[in-house]
Amino acid sequence: MKPLLAFISLLSLMFGLCTAAFSEDDTRLVVGSKKFTESVILGEVLRLAITSTGHAATHRAELGGSRVLFNALEAGEIDAYPEYSGTLMHELLLREQPANLPQLREALARRGLAMLEPLGFNNTYAIGMAEQRAADLKIRRLSDLADHPGLVLGLSHEFIDRADGWPGLQTRYALSSAKIQGLDHDLAYRALTTGRIDAMDIYTTDAEIAYYRLRPLIDDRGYFPEYQAVVLYRKELEQSAPAALARLHQLSGRIDEPAMIMMNSRVKLSGEPEAVVAGDFLAESLGLETSHKLPSVLQQLVQRTQEHLALVTLSLSAAILIGLPLGIGAARRPKLGHVILGLVGILQTIPSLALFVFLIPLLGIGAAPAITALFLYSLLPIVRNVHAGLHDISQPLRESSIALGLPATTRLLRIELPLSSRTILAGIKTSAVINVGTATLAALIGAGGYGQPILTGIRLDDTAIILQGAIPAALLALAVQAFFGFIERGFVPKGLRLEKPDRADPING
Repeated sequence: MKPLLAFISLLSLMFGLCTAAFSEDDTRLVVGSKKFTESVILGEVLRLAITSTGHAATHRAELGGSRVLFNALEAGEIDAYPEYSGTLMHELLLREQPANLPQLREALARRGLAMLEPLGFNNTYAIGMAEQRAADLKIRRLSDLADHPGLVLGLSHEFIDRADGWPGLQTRYALSSAKIQGLDHDLAYRALTTGRIDAMDIYTTDAEIAYYRLRPLIDDRGYFPEYQAVVLYRKELEQSAPAALARLHQLSGRIDEPAMIMMNSRVKLSGEPEAVVAGDFLAESLGLETSHKLPSVLQQLVQRTQEHLALVTLSLSAAILIGLPLGIGAARRPKLGHVILGLVGILQTIPSLALFVFLIPLLGIGAAPAITALFLYSLLPIVRNVHAGLHDISQPLRESSIALGLPATTRLLRIELPLSSRTILAGIKTSAVINVGTATLAALIGAGGYGQPILTGIRLDDTAIILQGAIPAALLALAVQAFFGFIERGFVPKGLRLEKPDRADPING
């Protein structure tokens, strides 16, 4: 029992240390942004504008798509984020059918939300093709696409599903014969330039349009609406942070399309940090001197490691504490065991990203849904191996322990669990390694970890940044394997750890 108590004590210590990774100052205003560069830049503009008033603010960047951000704003998990009028009218508030900005404000007010005056630029959707490819096919308008069946369109997943995206565009321009390939928006540019796709959805303020010499096709049937950039915020800020909100109002009308394209270009093409670009804009536009000291690579690594360890430790600890009793119950009661193994097996079949998103309406964004999802994914290997280890104990051993008159609890703790310990630890080790890898997806819902630099690297098409998350995640998985190999010495009886001899057993032949 001493090794077990030591292990439980270690988990308790890790639990206490890791909870600090997610502690936040409740007085801070929280700014959110979507997982594309322009939104992250605007999120930094909002954060720095707020901090210039002396109010503390934090930026939860790259949280996902429009729906995730809007729901987080309604739930009070973030206080403000940059959005677009077309997205609000034709996607987020489609059922309320606002036709103009005043009606849009009324619809938002009913939800406890409000909107600044437009920032000053329209970033609408368009379909883009490489200039040479479009010239060869003589395509200048969206309606020309219908004359070229079989073209491959690389579309972002959000655009494919949006009410103001592909479904309506396909109908308006009779593009049923087009082949659609779902791609991350930033990766689609590379696919377009290498000829893997023929066209893609673009944002008209993307810096890559000029860089890659793309031709935005003319929307000759007027499908795409205006997408005026705006800032959404919770109305309670009018009372709780009036100075910060007043500073945000100063941003209205300050960013025109060339300015936004230039900021996007500095980040995407020149590799400058979003905070630096946002700070320069505020200095030039509003005369604000902002502090945007950037953390070093080492400081970021320490922070991401702490967050990732917290996700893995908390979820795995919960899975061990719940999975062991479930596995024991499944082994002791065969009929119940079929139900338990079936349920944890079903959980394992749910796509990991889908499970993270499914939990957002219940638990919000951040650590809570991420830890819950990782916990659910960690159950199957533990429950299955506990069940298998106990089930495979030979019947003569069971009968002998019963004949000795040992109580059921004593038999479990002194005989059955020690004999099954190697199989049980193998299940825990499997769960831990899977957990380390799956936890990288937690960054999509604001939980940080090693997934954050991976997302950023993909967005910026920067392999070095991707490796800042991928390499530590791989090393952590190896460290987890080594750790459980070490504690195996304390848990597994020595006789079960002995390797089988190479020569034949002298007794059994």
